[in-house]
Amino acid sequence: MPEYLKKFAEPFGYLDFARFGPVSEPVRRVLLREADRLHRHGWDALESLDADTAAAARTAGGLLGCAPHEIAFVGSTSHGLFAAAHAVGAGAGAVGGPAVGGAASGGTADGSAPEGTVLVARNDFPGAVYPWLRAADNGGLAVRQLEGPVTADLVREHLDDRVRAVAVCAVDAATGYRAPLAAIKELIGPDRILVVDAVQALGAVEFAADAADVLAAGGQKWLRSGWGAAVLMVRDRIADRLGPGLSGWSGVVDPIDAPAHPCPPRPGAVAHTLTNPDGPAVAALGAALALVREEGAGRIEARIGEVLGGLLAAARAAGADTGGGPTADAPYGSYRGSGDPAARGSGIARLRLPGADPVAVHRALTEAGLATTLRAGWIRLSPHASTDPGTAELLGETLAHVRRGARTA
Repeated sequence: MPEYLKKFAEPFGYLDFARFGPVSEPVRRVLLREADRLHRHGWDALESLDADTAAAARTAGGLLGCAPHEIAFVGSTSHGLFAAAHAVGAGAGAVGGPAVGGAASGGTADGSAPEGTVLVARNDFPGAVYPWLRAADNGGLAVRQLEGPVTADLVREHLDDRVRAVAVCAVDAATGYRAPLAAIKELIGPDRILVVDAVQALGAVEFAADAADVLAAGGQKWLRSGWGAAVLMVRDRIADRLGPGLSGWSGVVDPIDAPAHPCPPRPGAVAHTLTNPDGPAVAALGAALALVREEGAGRIEARIGEVLGGLLAAARAAGADTGGGPTADAPYGSYRGSGDPAARGSGIARLRLPGADPVAVHRALTEAGLATTLRAGWIRLSPHASTDPGTAELLGETLAHVRRGARTA
């Protein structure tokens, strides 16, 4: 791992990778290379970018356990989830029913409104909720919002013949709760679609990617490749149960010379793209994915767990309440466990200091040089493998200083 760690140079005290991850040296080089290529070349630069995109698809497929054609690239995680929500709605029919290829967005092949429901956690990050709400507004699946962490037991309580899909975050952005994807997929079976927002998981933890039928994950957080590109995975096993949804000209066969529109969809995940992706951003994402595959997701997760464990120990020693973490059994703080033995923690945790104003605590941490996020009265910690372990000492000292001040106020 020493060689891996040399590829990063974020500032000391940076604990906010769940928000944005400063890019690696390989990604920096790729972005500079692509900028120079676009500066010095014309249309021939597109051939190189196409090759980079194909290479990135192979790497992503290797990490997620799918074929390269089951990978496409879109502009963001939200873009991928909006595409998924509209495609699932456009292809909705009876559970286990026939494909409805050629459906228009917001309806089935015969033009009728789609039947069915999608289960979505109300407490998930809004970027994972709004695609389904907007799709429902446009005639897609009805949304049934779940309360609390998404466990197999919770899904079982709401599973009925109307449920066509379940949408879940692999890792919760606020608490670090890691959803039991394999258990959920086993429960809902092959005739229902599991859509996964993996932006807080891919590059940080190992997770059951094989359970996901559709998956979206941007590169700007744990993958550390910057903005502009996200992986969109659509597995062959459910492709014939999706409609075109938001598919644009890049998702159809021979759109330029077609005698009439719409054209038939292209095979694979690319059928659900609006337009061609940002080539340099995809190349950067490919470099980041390759770095994860080279080092190993398990090794990266273990290192993150060590660093996060040290931070939480220092916080507790200073009197803070903590929730989440790599082996959390009560990831939601006020919840007394998720009730699902398959669920685990992740690289995200949070803390609060009893008797102290959370805004003041967050301000003190920021002034001490510690980058964190304040949400709902909790301070989120999200270090990476490259985080200096010495950050824990600074965290503990700062929290202890704030607590002493709170006692004397």
